[in-house]
Amino acid sequence: MRKLLIFALAGFVAQLIDGSLGMGFGASSSSILLTFGITPAVVSATVHFSEIATTAASGTSHLKFKNVHKPTMFKLAIPGAVTAFVGAALLTHIKGDNIKPFIALFLLSMGLYILYQFLFKRNHPTEQRKTGNIKSYVAVSQGAIAGFLDSIGGGGWGPVNTPLLLSSKKLEPRFAIGTVSASEFFVTLSASVSFVIFLGVSQINWGLVIALSIGGMIAAPISALLVRILPVNILAICVSGLIIFTNSNALLQYLVPSASIANIIKIGIVLAFIILMLFVINRNRSFKQAKNKKKVEV
Repeated sequence: MRKLLIFALAGFVAQLIDGSLGMGFGASSSSILLTFGITPAVVSATVHFSEIATTAASGTSHLKFKNVHKPTMFKLAIPGAVTAFVGAALLTHIKGDNIKPFIALFLLSMGLYILYQFLFKRNHPTEQRKTGNIKSYVAVSQGAIAGFLDSIGGGGWGPVNTPLLLSSKKLEPRFAIGTVSASEFFVTLSASVSFVIFLGVSQINWGLVIALSIGGMIAAPISALLVRILPVNILAICVSGLIIFTNSNALLQYLVPSASIANIIKIGIVLAFIILMLFVINRNRSFKQAKNKKKVEV
C-alpha cells in the first residue's frame, strides 16, 4: 500500500510537470520508477498504459479547441506509432540490467534538453508566426525517431517533438503543443499494445498503472493553476532538476564505485540547481522591474 501511494505521488508530480510545461510526464515518472529497481520494460509499459487515458483526454481537448494542425498530426502519429511498437518489442527482449544505464543516460539528456529549451532558448518573447505545413520528410523522420525513443526510454515524445515544431516557426505555439499532444495518443496506444503482446499482461503491474493514473488525474487541474502562478522557466528548472538528479544517481552506481565521491557529486548537483534557481528568480525580478519601468515611461 505504501509503495502504491509513492507511485501515485510520482504520477501526481509527473502530471504537475507535464500540465505546466506541456512535456515531461514520461521522462519524470520513468526516472522516479527506475529508482525503485523496476526493470526498464515494466517502467515503460507502466508509463504508457497510464498515459492512454491522459493523452486521449488531452488530445480530445486540443481538437475541441482547434489547437491541432491535422496534417502534421498524422505525419507525426503514423511513423511514431510504428517505431513505438518496434521500440517496445525490442525493449522487452533486452535484459534490464544491461540497458538500465543507457535508459538513465537518455533520460538525463532529456532533463538537460528541457533545461536548455526553457532556460535559454525560450527566454525571449514568442514571435507571431503563421500556420504552415511542415515538410513531410521532416515530420515523418521526426515522428519516427521520437516514437522509438519514447517507447525505449519511457518518455520523450513531448521533449523531442514540441521544441522542434516550435523552432521550425511553421506552427503557432498552441498548434505545436496541441498537435504533439493529440498525436501522442496513437504512439502511447501502439507502444502499449506491443507491451501486451511481447511482455505479457501478467508482467504488467496494474496497481502501478492505476496509481500513476490517479495521481496524474488529481494533479491535472492543479497544474493549470500552478502554471499561472510560477514562471515557466522556474517550473522547467524543477522538472529538469528532478530528472537530472534521479538519473545521475542511477549512473553514479555504475561509474563511481566510491560512495563518498558519489555523495559529493550529488550534493554538487543539488547546490548547482539551487544557485540556478536563485539566478532565474533574480533575472525574472529584474525583467519584471524593467518592464514596469518601461510602462511608466510610456
